[in-house]
Amino acid sequence: MGVRQIAAAVPTAAARARSVLAAAWTCGVTTDVGQDDLVGAHRVATEDGTVRISPPPDSVLAAAVLCAPHGRPTTLLEFADAAPVPVRDRVRARLWLSGELVPDGEELLLIPERAVLQTRSERIGIDLDDLATTAPDPLALAEPRLLTHLAEAHPEAVEQLTRLIAPDSLHGVVRVQPLAVDRHGLTLRLERTRGQADVRIPFHTPADDLGSLTERMHCLLASAQSVTRRMR
Repeated sequence: MGVRQIAAAVPTAAARARSVLAAAWTCGVTTDVGQDDLVGAHRVATEDGTVRISPPPDSVLAAAVLCAPHGRPTTLLEFADAAPVPVRDRVRARLWLSGELVPDGEELLLIPERAVLQTRSERIGIDLDDLATTAPDPLALAEPRLLTHLAEAHPEAVEQLTRLIAPDSLHGVVRVQPLAVDRHGLTLRLERTRGQADVRIPFHTPADDLGSLTERMHCLLASAQSVTRRMR
């Protein structure tokens, strides 16, 4: 039994992948000469998701460029999507992009050949045209600040939102934390002494900016206030 039996809309795999790309600050790099983690060395074009990297001179990627034919190494890039609020199993998804890195001025431009998104429940191959033409979630860049503020400044609101969750789902729950938010809804992490579960609470209509998100959250809280309190 789900949240009030409402069909919860979710971002498409392409939209989620673009959101991961938009928000990621680090990326893992695997080449023929080794593996490396780069921090703040990549940037993503907002219009099509093109990935560009400026590798540090002492990085594995810089060595791979020197060793590869024509300086165009075949590369696997990994981007992790971690929950901004401390929870168990904090990584919500991983995105892998594989392809060839082509020199373009002082940067390297990824020519992707494959894109794969790994969520907590499935691994999805993403069409590259869909990846290029789909926009990231409009709340992706603000999500860390929004969820951190909700968890730290309004724990009573998080607790109140559990009234919208089916009572059976709350058995044994010792802590509730906001795990994710996107234009379609809010996801709560229900932690038990052993294990956890994620429950999605959908918005009545998508939120396309911070102003509309505030209205959607107020609607959820108003709905929660109208529900008789349920004891866990």
